[in-house]
Amino acid sequence: MKPIRKAVFPVAGMGTRFLPATKAMPKEMLPIVDKPLIQYAVEEAIAAGITDLIFITGRNKRAIEDHFDRVPELEADLEAKNKTELLAAIRDIIPSYVSCIYTRQQTPLGLGHAVLCAAPIVGNEPFVVLLADDLIDSKTSVTQQLVEAAHQQDGSVLAIQNIEREHTNKYGIISGEAVNEKTMRLHGMVEKPDPSLAPSTLAVVGRYVLEPEIFEHLRQTQAGVGGEIQLTDGIASLLQARAVFGLEYEGRRYDCGSKAGFFEATLELGRKYHGL
Repeated sequence: MKPIRKAVFPVAGMGTRFLPATKAMPKEMLPIVDKPLIQYAVEEAIAAGITDLIFITGRNKRAIEDHFDRVPELEADLEAKNKTELLAAIRDIIPSYVSCIYTRQQTPLGLGHAVLCAAPIVGNEPFVVLLADDLIDSKTSVTQQLVEAAHQQDGSVLAIQNIEREHTNKYGIISGEAVNEKTMRLHGMVEKPDPSLAPSTLAVVGRYVLEPEIFEHLRQTQAGVGGEIQLTDGIASLLQARAVFGLEYEGRRYDCGSKAGFFEATLELGRKYHGL
């Protein structure tokens, strides 16, 4: 597999679960302790060696672009006041060797469509998809774990997690066979199945390493659950032609797309940062 240098961040969603807070602020900019949600995902990608960050944005998402831009006046003010720690905190958000690229998803047609919007930028290279709603705290970047597995298996790799059967209707659920203790080769994948119909309790969460062939499969994918082009359906098509794997990652995931998960992440990471 070619080197994996590009990461796609689908951030065009409306964030209706967090209204009215998200009426004027992107949900990805809601803070967990002292950093916006999207920054955790970006830091995870950079720790895995990613150098090109591709943001799939929509209306009212300008704050994300501004956050990752330089603010010379603020930097000059902090420098003049000798606030060195704060100055480093804003200067070091994006290292100089990392590029940010922004493109719009004009119509909200689903996660699969959002990923497809990145095709002209990604080109013929493997890439990572990170969903900021899933904040995963781990010693080794989960993206790094997936990248290493992708090179080892020479194929696409999805982050998977064992869940309670009653929750299968909230996730893409896989079936497959074990390759090693942590890795499975997928035989099939279904989006949000009823618990009684789910092929397993192994759910795909918001991290993916995908080969560029996924784009052609997404172009041929019809609208599925919710009238949207589902990434799950595109991957289900891809695995008929190429090997796709699931990795049970090491780390703790917080579902920050829900208020309960967002609160839990804030509480637990706040304790961690303050040594409680």
